[in-house]
Amino acid sequence: MSIHLNRDLENVQRRVLSLAAAVEQIVEKSIRALFERDATLARTLMESDTPIDMEENVIEEECLKILALHQPVAVDLRRVATIVKINSDLERMADLAVNIAERALALAQGPEVPVPTTFHQMTDLTNTMVRDSLDAFLKLDVALAKRVCRLDDEVDRYNRAIIDHVSEFMKQSPSNVDPGLHMFSAARQLERIADHATNIAEDVVYLVEGKIIRHNPEAIK
Repeated sequence: MSIHLNRDLENVQRRVLSLAAAVEQIVEKSIRALFERDATLARTLMESDTPIDMEENVIEEECLKILALHQPVAVDLRRVATIVKINSDLERMADLAVNIAERALALAQGPEVPVPTTFHQMTDLTNTMVRDSLDAFLKLDVALAKRVCRLDDEVDRYNRAIIDHVSEFMKQSPSNVDPGLHMFSAARQLERIADHATNIAEDVVYLVEGKIIRHNPEAIK
């Protein structure tokens, strides 16, 4: 690897890790706004997406410059491809966190809605998946990445349980329909954040081992 290629790769990786830290914070804060009925925090988060969108563009442009100027091969090419994909997943996670903040604001402005225990469990697990997928990328830890992939099914089970719980809540009274729909939406956004964390974990396996494990359950055992 040339000195210039190594320098540019290290620079773009630092940028994507910095972006990851910002996205992780937004995800955690959006969930806190939801549970604590914090309208002020929700409004702040709804205005925080633009810098992340701009940084995503910068990182993608830097990756394209590396491809054009250095024409990397083998593991260096996989590294650039992985950063491009992770960059996109991080931007989508931030969008979903903002969506949760929007639902949090709507719920904070209405009557208090009981949050099922499974929702807390699902948020804890999703936060763990986000954090561990990024740690796996930082440390190139395949075992940790595969663990994140295995957790995705558990998040899906929590999501189905929440849907059942909220459905029963909505049937109790017409006034429960609007807050129930907001809770539905928040759970769906959270489930999709977990999917993006899984994507990042799968990309880590590709980076380290050169294997595409997406849609292959046997590969994550």
